[in-house]
Amino acid sequence: FFIDDLNMPALETYGAQPPIEILRQWMDHKGWYDRKLIGRFKQLMDINFVCAMGPPGGGRNQITARFSRHFNYLSFIEMNDNSKLKIFSTILDSWLANAEE
Repeated sequence: FFIDDLNMPALETYGAQPPIEILRQWMDHKGWYDRKLIGRFKQLMDINFVCAMGPPGGGRNQITARFSRHFNYLSFIEMNDNSKLKIFSTILDSWLANAEE
C-alpha cells in the first residue's frame, strides 16, 4: 500500500494520531481484532507499506518513534530544474519511443 502525507492526521487530546496507531498495530501484531466477532483476531499476510511525508510543520505532525521504527528512510533534497528536466525528459522519451512501435 502507498500512504501519502503520512504525518497529516491531527493529534488527539493525548498526542496520539489514531489512523497511525491503527497502522502501527498491524505492523506490531500483523492484524486487527474484529469489532463484530469480539475476541477474534484477523491476520493480514504479505502486506508492504510505502509512505511519503513532508517535514513537520504547517499541519504536519511528528510521527512517533514506536511507528517510525518499522520503516527504512530515504530522504531527498529538492532538485534543481535542470535535473528534473533531464529525469522526466528521459522517462518521456523512453515512453514515446515504445509507444511508436
